[in-house]
Amino acid sequence: MARDRVLAAGDVKMNEIAKSAGVGQGTLYRHFPTREALLAEVYRDDVAVLVAAAPQLLTRHQPVEALRLWFGRVAQYARVKRGIFSAATESAREQLVGHSAQPIHDAVTALLDAGKATGEIRQDVEARDVILLLGFLTRLDDAEWEVRADRILDVIRAGLRP
Repeated sequence: MARDRVLAAGDVKMNEIAKSAGVGQGTLYRHFPTREALLAEVYRDDVAVLVAAAPQLLTRHQPVEALRLWFGRVAQYARVKRGIFSAATESAREQLVGHSAQPIHDAVTALLDAGKATGEIRQDVEARDVILLLGFLTRLDDAEWEVRADRILDVIRAGLRP
């Protein structure tokens, strides 16, 4: 529920989240004493789901297809990240980035290494290169999201090919 509210509006109000989740404000505040605690949990959950998807996709798909599907998940993650980061303080943003940087790096590395092993990904590309490029998704506003997000991901994927 909180994730949906973050996507719907940058100004996340705890009472709206409690209402949409069907719980009272007291229940919500017992689990998440501040709005930032709730946002952090939404972010951590999205990171965990995103990171877990990489090895799962690699077991079911060829590396380039796994990467394409994972990028689709990255787009969803980036949209939530943008909403959370706009609502969080700078110190909270730094903590969240610190929490997610290595797991995301490891997931990208696994996807790239699999593609390099089959010759479908350039040998000189590193996870950090891809992560920096993917970061541009968080700069898209809602009005241009539908038009640009997939195109940006297509450009990144094309640049990864040998």
